[in-house]
Amino acid sequence: MLDELKERVCRLNKELERQGLVTMTSGNVSGRDPATNRVVIKPSGVAYERLRAGDMVVVSLEGEVIEGKLKPSVDTATHLYVYRHRSDVNGLVHTHSSYATAFAAVGREIPCALTAIADEFGGPIPVGPYAPIGEDEIGQAIVEHIGDSKAILMKQHGVFTIGPSPEAALKSAVMVEDVARTCFLALQLGELSPIPPAEVDRAHARYRDRYGQGKA
Repeated sequence: MLDELKERVCRLNKELERQGLVTMTSGNVSGRDPATNRVVIKPSGVAYERLRAGDMVVVSLEGEVIEGKLKPSVDTATHLYVYRHRSDVNGLVHTHSSYATAFAAVGREIPCALTAIADEFGGPIPVGPYAPIGEDEIGQAIVEHIGDSKAILMKQHGVFTIGPSPEAALKSAVMVEDVARTCFLALQLGELSPIPPAEVDRAHARYRDRYGQGKA
């Protein structure tokens, strides 16, 4: 069932470790199949080097395990809440990447002080409130506070990114940590100066419409 999506989600979970976004068994990637609304997610507590496509767990949007011998991630309820309330989202990534989570630890958004932030995220990376793990609370907070961003920091927890595909969500997770590191280092030198909103909008639109090979 959903063998191609399992392969992709497994590969992207392993990429979390390769990119240095997770330690041990923390973090997860999921992907939704738009045709069936079934979700493929990493199993709970399995080391990344041991992960195989066949270990991925298939669940319904209501949380029923449809296929899989292992328990799904403890963050499954969070992923499913977002999928149920954001039909445009088909991929979700969660990490505790160090620099971005440092901002989350103090409940501070990452300001749009770099062109890379303007391009990729179209504004500051917001921070949501603290919410307990395990049920719908984190998913609710993500949906309520993420706005038009592709990423959100959850206070005293970590990073969640969304996208039209699991690959897009992973790219945003990599970018969040990259810009968080730069902003953290810049704060050692002085205050950050946000880019004016009109320029953020211009840069984001240009990046969205013209970046890459498939656009004019």
